[in-house]
Amino acid sequence: MSTSRWLYRVGAVSFTVAALAACSGNTSEGPESAEPTAERQAPNAPITEPLVATYDGGLYVIDGETLEVAQDIPLDGFLRVNPAGDADHVLVTTAEGFRVLDATAGTLTDNTFPAADAGHVVAHGERTVLFADGSGEITAFDPHALADGMPETQNFVTPDAHHGVAVILSDGTLVHSIGDSENRTGAVAMQGDREIARSEDCPGIHGESVAADEVVILGCENGVLEYANGEFTKIASPTPYGRIGNTRGHEDSPVVLGDMKVDPDAELERPQQFSLIDTTTDQLQLVRLPEGVSYWFRSLGRGPQAEALILGTDGKLYVFDPVTGDMVRSIQVTQPWSEPDDWQQPGPAVFTREDAVYISDPAAKQIHLVDLQAGQVTTSATVEQTPNELSGAVGHDH
Repeated sequence: MSTSRWLYRVGAVSFTVAALAACSGNTSEGPESAEPTAERQAPNAPITEPLVATYDGGLYVIDGETLEVAQDIPLDGFLRVNPAGDADHVLVTTAEGFRVLDATAGTLTDNTFPAADAGHVVAHGERTVLFADGSGEITAFDPHALADGMPETQNFVTPDAHHGVAVILSDGTLVHSIGDSENRTGAVAMQGDREIARSEDCPGIHGESVAADEVVILGCENGVLEYANGEFTKIASPTPYGRIGNTRGHEDSPVVLGDMKVDPDAELERPQQFSLIDTTTDQLQLVRLPEGVSYWFRSLGRGPQAEALILGTDGKLYVFDPVTGDMVRSIQVTQPWSEPDDWQQPGPAVFTREDAVYISDPAAKQIHLVDLQAGQVTTSATVEQTPNELSGAVGHDH
């Protein structure tokens, strides 16, 4: 079968993964700079509703109820964290690939899904899908199998390596981006080795969200691309240039929250409007924040009732009705802040799980727990190092 344009299946395999060094420091400086020991990574009791915050030099595993640091795990490099798709694990993006952190146990395992330039992690339903930007390889697995070690994987490869994304739906359909190292143009939907739909009307495709009824939304520089019922539909931006690169869906809501940048010439646009994409009407609505308030890509979240959440640079968490776009309330969480020039530098992050809303506050070295119903911060905790990315275990038990 030709691979010039078509994605093809590599096969199902089980990985046997070599151990990776977590990090090493100058041992004369004491245990804080040394390789994490089994004692430091093995608390006596499971960590409740674990959160994971990265910092320059390691990971904090945090109790999601008390916000106390349960484990401090040294690890070198710029680290990214994503839910693995079950109730216990988080994937840590390293130079070698996607490394498995048992967050409930507070243990950074040696198990790694190898990936060249590891990129997006998409956990949906019973499959978690990983994308390797440096090779175009896609790796899928059942996240619940992580409890028994490294799971069996399905492996695919795209025709050209690119900064991509992929998701597998409940019927087995694989939806993935297409492009190359220079341009990203659209997406295809595959059932097995058969392409069932394609659209190349999504310049700069980036990110994905799954809305109610498994409708997939993919961000573009001119709106979004929607996949539903075996076909793609273009939902155009109301502005000539409208880049949506980060979205947040909710399984009970047909509306997807997205960012929105409208200046194609800006070196660093600080957006003051966001998008709400209604997948039942295929309409895209722009909503403005209060005058002078902007946000960045880590500001977006969804509440327990599918509320659209935006953390503004004035330090307020804005809560919007996702259908009408009306502001429901605002909650003061942090002091005013500004987006860093380098996206890898620490900035506030929003992480949501069921009815909990967590917000990191790098300037104060704090993590906050917000109660949307009460409209206030209920718990705050201070950490020693400046927190950067914030994530946690999100999933369900069989």
